[in-house]
Amino acid sequence: MAASGAVEPGPPGAAVAPSPVLVPPSAPSHLFRPISAEDEEQQPTEIESLCMNCYRNGMTRLLLTKIPFFREIIVSSFSCEHCGWNNTEIQSAGRIQDQGVRYTLTVRTLEDMNREVVKTDSATTRIPELDFEIPAFSQKGALTTVEGLITRAISGLEQDQPARRANKDATAERIDEFIVKLKELKQVTSPFTLIIDDPSGNSFVENPHAPQKDDALVITYYSRTRQQEEMLGLQAEAPAEKPEEEDLRNEVLQFNTNCPECNAPAQTNMKLVKSGGAVEALGTRITLHITDPSDMTRDLLKVTKNPFTLGDSSSPGQTEKLQEFRQKMDQIIDGDVRAHLIMDDPAGNSYLQNVYAPEDDPEMTVERYKRTFDQNEELGLNDMKTEGYEAGLAPQR
Repeated sequence: MAASGAVEPGPPGAAVAPSPVLVPPSAPSHLFRPISAEDEEQQPTEIESLCMNCYRNGMTRLLLTKIPFFREIIVSSFSCEHCGWNNTEIQSAGRIQDQGVRYTLTVRTLEDMNREVVKTDSATTRIPELDFEIPAFSQKGALTTVEGLITRAISGLEQDQPARRANKDATAERIDEFIVKLKELKQVTSPFTLIIDDPSGNSFVENPHAPQKDDALVITYYSRTRQQEEMLGLQAEAPAEKPEEEDLRNEVLQFNTNCPECNAPAQTNMKLVKSGGAVEALGTRITLHITDPSDMTRDLLKVTKNPFTLGDSSSPGQTEKLQEFRQKMDQIIDGDVRAHLIMDDPAGNSYLQNVYAPEDDPEMTVERYKRTFDQNEELGLNDMKTEGYEAGLAPQR
C-alpha cells in the first residue's frame, strides 16, 4: 500500500526561517564540524522566526555538521513556546549531485536499526516485503535512523486514525493491521529490505564497517530520467552538437617542457597509440613487496577521525579498530612496515613498472595462471567461438 499520507504529525503550517540554501556550497570547511559531545565550540545558531501556526515568534536553530564518509548537511529545528508547534528537517549543504543514488539495505539485526540515515525530501522509501512506499516530497528531509524512519511512518499513518474510526471508515481497520506489521519490523523478527531511492543523490545510509565493505548494503548510482530532472526543477539542456574530432593517430604531437635533468628548455614528442591486444591466454598476478617509501607511487586515501568512530555515536571496539587501521597505513606510507601490493588481472593485460629493468626486480614477482570457469564467464570467453566460426556461413557476393 502507498503511504502518501505519511507526513509529519502536527497542525498544518511551517516556520518561516532563513533558508539553509543561503549558505554557499563553497563555505569554509571549518563551518561544518563533525558532531561530537566533546566539542564545546559546536553550538547551533539561533534565529527568532515567525510561527505559521499561531503567528507569534518562535525560535529556529541551525546546525552545520558533517556526516562521515558522506558530505556536509544543515540540520534546522523550529519550536514555538507559545503554541507548542515544532518542526525539524535537514538539507544538503551542497548542490544536487550529478547522479541519483539508491541504497538497498538488508536489515537482519537490531544493530541495523541503529544505522544513521540521511533522507532528503526528494527520496522515495520502500519496504518490498510489505509493499510499502513513502513517495518523494511527502515528508520533510530528516537526519534519523532506520528505526526512526519506520517510527515516522507509523506516526503519519496513525495521525488521522481517530477521525477514520469516528466516521466508521472501512480503511481504518486495514491501516491498523498495517501499523502492527510496521511495529513488528522494529523487532526484526525476520529480515527485511529497506530501499531509499534519491534522484538528487544527497541521501545516505551509514556503513558501520567503513572503510571496509558492508555486505548488507548495496549502493547504486544511476543517471536521472527526464521526469526526475523535471521533478527536481532541473532544466534539461539540449544536447550540443559534437564537434568533428581531429584524427591525431598519424600525427606526432609536440609541446614545450623542461629537461628533468638540467631544467633547460626542451621539446617533447608524443605519438598516440591505441592498444589492440587481445585477452591473454593466462591471467596475471603481480606481487610487489613494498620495502621503501619510494615504492609508494600511488595516491592513497588516508582515514582520519570522524564522529561515528570517536564521538558519542561510536560502537564499542569500532574506534580502536579504525585507529589501528590508520596507524598501519601510516607505517606503510613511512616505510616502517613492509607490505605487499597484489594486482590480480584475469585478462592478463595489467602491468607494474620494473624499476630495475632490464634486470629482474627482486621485490616483484609475476605469476601466470590458468583462469577459472567463473573468470572466463565474467570476461565473456566461455561462449566465444574462435575456431571454425566460418562454417555454415552463406557465401557473400
